Amino acid sequence: MLSRTGTFVGLILVMCVMSDQVAAQRPGINQDETKVPAFTLPEVLKLNDGGWVETADAWQAKRRLEVFNAMADNVYGHVPKKKVSVDFKLVSSWEVLDGAAIRKLVEVEFGDAPGNSASLLVTVPKAEAPVPCFLGYNFHGNHTTTDDPKVPITESWVRDRKSPSTKGNRANEAGRGTSASRWPYREIVDAGFGLATIYYGDVDPDTHDEFKNGIHPLFYEAGQTKPKETEWGSIGAWAWGLSRCLDYLELDANVDGAHVAVVGHSRLGKTSLWAGASDERFWITISNNSGCGGAALSRRRFGETVGVINRVFPHWFCDRFPEFSGQENDLPVDQHMLMSLIAPRAVYVASATQDLWADPRGEYLSLQNANGVYALYGDSAMDVNPPVADSPVVTNLRGYHSRTGKHDITLFDWQQYVKFAKRQLSK
Repeated sequence: MLSRTGTFVGLILVMCVMSDQVAAQRPGINQDETKVPAFTLPEVLKLNDGGWVETADAWQAKRRLEVFNAMADNVYGHVPKKKVSVDFKLVSSWEVLDGAAIRKLVEVEFGDAPGNSASLLVTVPKAEAPVPCFLGYNFHGNHTTTDDPKVPITESWVRDRKSPSTKGNRANEAGRGTSASRWPYREIVDAGFGLATIYYGDVDPDTHDEFKNGIHPLFYEAGQTKPKETEWGSIGAWAWGLSRCLDYLELDANVDGAHVAVVGHSRLGKTSLWAGASDERFWITISNNSGCGGAALSRRRFGETVGVINRVFPHWFCDRFPEFSGQENDLPVDQHMLMSLIAPRAVYVASATQDLWADPRGEYLSLQNANGVYALYGDSAMDVNPPVADSPVVTNLRGYHSRTGKHDITLFDWQQYVKFAKRQLSK
């Protein structure tokens, strides 16, 4: 049996080999830890007037808003001030998982004009009392999360896949259940939790369409055709959509609305983090392999960078963020500040050993560099060195693991999230 040191050395060797392979495929992208540039992170506890935060009350009363506005101004954008109505309609409900659970299809309607709606799929165990619940977006439609024939195939725009499950940006029956491995309903229900999911393209299609579709136009002022410089991009809109789903879950008699954990993978992990930072009602925030613009420190310039992400996905962030492409040290914020915004609520970050594009070390360091804010709430410090693979580390309010494997969300990941949620419930 290898020692923890031996396992760590072996992991580093594997990462180096993979780094060489990926670097050959993506020239100019750094995936060599020895080439990470020197940088200094912005002081999360330093007030704009030069003073320092020393208490939780001072953080909550003043500094938190300063940090939130800086993140919104420079990265994710602000939600426009215009109010848009949101209504919920229970379309249908039925028993699933051999009668152990109830599944509901809820239509979420945005605004007064027809055609702006999303389908929220809620699965809860049969229980005498409301249950805590996980909430997260899916990538290709609710029908892909399960082989349940009663779940409708999405009619919204979808990203085409290299499979028969999509054609011409439209989903079809061949996609049913194709992402079921990412949504372990049985295990989650058996653990006493609900699971709610919604297709992110129902809220805003994940394509650079100049913000002509999705919910953005509902918020435009007279004569406006696109978000303003510091207004939201798609990630901001998706985060807003998660909060509207939480509005519904707070009304659902089967769900404990005070204990809803928001979870997301990859770009939707970026979204879950911003949702958790934006909406203090979320009980736990979970980021799975979220990388640049999510959990990973931007200043490390390891794997995907600010420049790359803004070039490939120009619709995700606010218009000011591209100004920092290649100029990460000029950013007034970094992702440890995003983590800090979630305090004193719980947050869990997960990486994967083969997902160097998402910078696993940088994801951990964001969480670790939130030590100062979490200490205000009595949370113990996280060590500067990340744990070895498949060995989660948990404090009172934070958790982290790096799973052996590639960019994905797996049963192992979910098992850690359920365990962490149970730990929070037991307090």
